[in-house]
Amino acid sequence: MDSWPDIPGKATACRRLAATMARRPVFFLISSLMAAAGKAQASSLAFSARTAELDLMTAILAGIICLLVIYTVRHYLFTLDRLFGRQRQPYLDIEQALWPTVVVCVAAHNEERVIADALNALLEVDYPRDKLVIMPVNDRSSDGTRAIIDRIAAAHPGRFTLFHRDSGRPGKAAALRDATERIQAEIVIVFDADYLPARGLIKQLVAPFFDPEVGAIMGRVVPINAGANLLTRLLDLERAGGYQVDQAARMNLGLVPQYGGTVGGVRRCALEEIGGWNSDMLAEDTDVTFRLLQHGWKTVYQNRSECYEEVPEAWPVRIRQISRWSRGHNQVMSRNLMRLLKNPRISRRERADGVLLLCVFVMPPLLLIGWGITIIQFFMTSHQWLFGWLALSGIVGYGAFGTNAAFFEMAAATYLDGHRNRIRLLPLSIFGFLVSLTAISRAAIAQLLDALCKRELVWHKTERFRMAPATPAQELILPRDSALPGLPVEVS
Repeated sequence: MDSWPDIPGKATACRRLAATMARRPVFFLISSLMAAAGKAQASSLAFSARTAELDLMTAILAGIICLLVIYTVRHYLFTLDRLFGRQRQPYLDIEQALWPTVVVCVAAHNEERVIADALNALLEVDYPRDKLVIMPVNDRSSDGTRAIIDRIAAAHPGRFTLFHRDSGRPGKAAALRDATERIQAEIVIVFDADYLPARGLIKQLVAPFFDPEVGAIMGRVVPINAGANLLTRLLDLERAGGYQVDQAARMNLGLVPQYGGTVGGVRRCALEEIGGWNSDMLAEDTDVTFRLLQHGWKTVYQNRSECYEEVPEAWPVRIRQISRWSRGHNQVMSRNLMRLLKNPRISRRERADGVLLLCVFVMPPLLLIGWGITIIQFFMTSHQWLFGWLALSGIVGYGAFGTNAAFFEMAAATYLDGHRNRIRLLPLSIFGFLVSLTAISRAAIAQLLDALCKRELVWHKTERFRMAPATPAQELILPRDSALPGLPVEVS
């Protein structure tokens, strides 16, 4: 210390500090320990925050995997029931009865390509003419739909009650609400304009209403243009799985078959009891299903009551269609989920199935979230490598067994239909699955943004592709200059 040069100021301060530290080594030790403790505490807080984030992601991932497992078991249960269980078709044997008055509503918005086929097919159904009224619900059409309806109705006096709607809220539910206010019949059957009913379909759809507990009925939808291209073939497989297995199994097990808005009907007094069609709902059919359920009414599914529809033939149309279904279904879920859970009049079995049915369009975005969390966990848990591998294995395992459960449904449906050659298309269904997964997830995000911005959901019509009449009855359309007496009643 004495060898240091005598530099005034800083040197003097250094000598004093060194002398003090030499006399007080404990002071230096405490300072060092405090600094180390501060660094350790900061490191500990950072580690705790990271651990909390990982724990939260782990909990979310565990919940998603549990839901995926539940839906997987549900798919397998439905398929096994259809293959080996007791099948319920309680109303198909009714051929002779005192048939009630029925109004068949054909919802149409710019349907000039398909409306003639639907109306001509309905003219040929096997149902007492004095008990059947056909009501085309022309909702603000700007093409030739109205002219086609008027000419077919003019050729068959007394068979039609026309409803031309030139204004009002857009959407099928709003149009049906306005139309049913003018209906006095006991039963209301609804078809979309592209559907072609078989000759005996109306009796099959009306028969379950002899049961006083039945509030709604749903028939099976079969694509009429399944052979158009690869997309229509894949949609044919999807429809078969959804109706031949999913809907039929729910009917067998006493669960909640879904009224699908077409190829089905509702009891008018039951519809009035629940407040009629909800005009602000995109998925008015799902909404009616759950409101009827909560008021004690049953929905029946008739697997053998087939009607033929036109499925989308282009991927953009398919994406818009399933996006609309997703948004509408989620809208119904947000309004009915808690009411369903709290309703003591509904059995636990029906409540459980109803919740799973309501949440079905929530699962695709949850699956994407699960994939994302799994990847993050795999790379962030290097100190817990076993957990990362387990998370990755779990999500891959679902891809193998969970997705396969839906494909198993489609395979069983083709087997039950007797179309075994279609099973060879199943591997290609993965492309349809991925497209639907993306479209539904995008629709969910857009719906959340719409809710935050308080934007109203908009109904979009599905584009039609039919270029030629699907039935030979097209000649029933009269020339524009034809004039026949006895025009039908028109309600505007």
